[in-house]
Amino acid sequence: MEKPRLTRRPFLAAALAAPFAAHAQAAWPDRPIRLIVPFAPGGTTDIVARVLAPRLTTSLGVSVVVENRGGAGGTVGMEIVARAPPDGYTLMLGHIGTLGVNPTLYPRLSFDPVGGFAPISMLALVPNVLAVHPAVPAQNLQELLALAKRRPGELTYGSAGNGSAAHIAGAALAHAAGVEFTHVPYRGTGPMANDLVAGTISFTMSGGTAVMPLVRDGRLRALGVSSAQRMQAYPEIPTIAEQGVPGFETTQWYCLVTTAGVPAPIIARLNAEVHRAMNDPDVQARLAAEGAESAPGTPEALGTFIRAEVARWAEVIRLTGMRAD
Repeated sequence: MEKPRLTRRPFLAAALAAPFAAHAQAAWPDRPIRLIVPFAPGGTTDIVARVLAPRLTTSLGVSVVVENRGGAGGTVGMEIVARAPPDGYTLMLGHIGTLGVNPTLYPRLSFDPVGGFAPISMLALVPNVLAVHPAVPAQNLQELLALAKRRPGELTYGSAGNGSAAHIAGAALAHAAGVEFTHVPYRGTGPMANDLVAGTISFTMSGGTAVMPLVRDGRLRALGVSSAQRMQAYPEIPTIAEQGVPGFETTQWYCLVTTAGVPAPIIARLNAEVHRAMNDPDVQARLAAEGAESAPGTPEALGTFIRAEVARWAEVIRLTGMRAD
């Protein structure tokens, strides 16, 4: 039997391809990068993205362009990133709602809301601030809850959309306190805040970065924060837990992710540049002034954290009956 003929063509092809592949990877990035914010402008997600993007632009040497692609509780923007080519040119500013809650709240998504993304780094932790319109007759949380018990469902709370951090926090508070609120979803924190200031809705439980400027201006009144401890920037605002809802905590988190399958060296480069940006004293001071804490970490730690949050909020959704209105 004739022995099979050996050929060097596969080895030659691989040898020729290797330098080109290495060059392509080494050349990254060589064109603008999209940073998708899956909500309208004006919310905490948008604020964190616009703090981060200029620093990444400087360190990476290409433009990092923020794109607001809101809709359906953040799932519109999520799908753009999940279906993008895995080349590192499409990033997403993820948070507790999009990555922690949406996998359960939207069970029939056309993309994988967990496996479709590659974690890069945690960015920041932001307590929610419970802020009411000045016309609401409540000077503290206990008065607000008493009002809710007298008038079930009459108090309305706004959010950036179904599955957003404010939606989660409001539903969790209603469940923990045994009261009934009516959820009013908007297409972003900005439109919601405009209606809250106008008195169209009663209150919100949104990130301090978006709410506290309105509190400082006297257009809203802060009744409590959702973190375990009082915010260093605003120590005068008591926590919700210390006002009769023991153990209550719904701190928002914000992170950077990209499309699943992006090469590990690109993930590592992005992680390093995020650490450089988030450890910048000017960035930390700007975030701290709004009640946010810089908290960069490893891709592995973020991946583990996200999986734990999905499990945590799946249970909260089950207990509260929270749904995509």
